[in-house]
Amino acid sequence: MASKPLTTPRKNASQERSRATVDALIEATARILVREGFEKTSTNRIAEVAGVSVGSLYQYFPGKEALVAAVIHRHQEEIMAIVRTTLREIADMPIEKAVRRLVSVAIETHRINPKLQRVLAEQIPRAGKLDSEAFVREVHSLVRAYFEKHRKELRKIDLDIATFICVSTIEAVAHNVVLNQAEVLPEKMVKVLVEETTRMVVGYLR
Repeated sequence: MASKPLTTPRKNASQERSRATVDALIEATARILVREGFEKTSTNRIAEVAGVSVGSLYQYFPGKEALVAAVIHRHQEEIMAIVRTTLREIADMPIEKAVRRLVSVAIETHRINPKLQRVLAEQIPRAGKLDSEAFVREVHSLVRAYFEKHRKELRKIDLDIATFICVSTIEAVAHNVVLNQAEVLPEKMVKVLVEETTRMVVGYLR
């Protein structure tokens, strides 16, 4: 049985110069993934594009899988920052308005660097499962808290199941927007997707 690739950095960058090196390596990895794909991504190529030595790369990362994991983590953190802000903004909104905002933001965030998102969605699973469960748990927790606060607007329903179904549905729509060339979708079509997805989710909840 093949060993599982190491996806955890060797050490954290604490000094400004070290952080700059790590940032350069992560950004180089993202650029190579988009241009050349996962299979052609290598530590030598990453170091070359980042402008650092391979030895410096290995001081921080055990291999390309760890760098890809860092790209995923950084990308997810960027998206989660938007999601957290959105959940705070909709806290007191009624269900329909809140769901429409959630769907809109889900699609918008999936359109951030769509070429990278497609690479992460389509190619990375072949390298082995990379942990993103913490982000999923946080999204579910935030959405469930909203449903709990607005329980009176919902039909009698198990909130855990409702959260799973709603988050999964919105994520599936947003994810498939990315896989189907999000950057070339006309805005009119995006608005239709938002409205129809909102109609489906709100209809389920009520």
